[in-house]
Amino acid sequence: MGSQNLNLEALIGPHSVPLGLHSHECSYLPDRQATEEAWLAWQVSPAAYHELMDRGLRRSGNILYRTRCGACRMCVPIRVPVADFKPNKGQRRVLKRNADVRMSVSEPDLTAEKHDVYKRYLAMQHDKSPQGADMDSMREFLYSSCVATVEVEYRDPAGQLLGVSICDISRRSISSVYHFFEPAQAHRSIGVYSVLREIDLCRQKGIPHYYLGYWVKGCQAMEYKARYQPYELLIDGKWLRP
Repeated sequence: MGSQNLNLEALIGPHSVPLGLHSHECSYLPDRQATEEAWLAWQVSPAAYHELMDRGLRRSGNILYRTRCGACRMCVPIRVPVADFKPNKGQRRVLKRNADVRMSVSEPDLTAEKHDVYKRYLAMQHDKSPQGADMDSMREFLYSSCVATVEVEYRDPAGQLLGVSICDISRRSISSVYHFFEPAQAHRSIGVYSVLREIDLCRQKGIPHYYLGYWVKGCQAMEYKARYQPYELLIDGKWLRP
């Protein structure tokens, strides 16, 4: 039986605990309640996690989740078909602006240097977030994983850390989990640059798709994901181009 026919429990595997439904104020759209179905997982194979993403699941730390928001269907998984992607004029300018940046891929390794950059990033972008208060909370939020995960560092020629991406990997996909950058270097647009370089990494490795998580129409913070074209949206269990 092919993996596409397996149920969620089989894909998530035995090293997990269902956490049920959790409701809270929506982080993306005003005056809405969000509900997620979640599992605490310790180990999920790369192939199984790819299948789970194709069923609308994502992960945060060791938590696998999918939206279950009643009538609302605004959180839509989005991915880039690598073979067809071409950077637009603005994205090509970002590549040129960062021609001196060094990119390295390794196992995730939380350091004081990264924590300092992350704290400055949160103070600028998400000043109410508690996630960067200390290294333990950062480790739980970003550096704990139940799937195959890598860390991508971006540094200038002097070795200064410009940005970090946390990505989940399989033979069929690289999935962007989180990116943070040095606010003092915001003029470089390292967030845009990281997506472009990670899409190119997919191309180099023969990986067909780059996953960007959920796209939420009407949420300004999510609009950037639709700038990497062409893209595909998961609609009723099928990947479709709008």
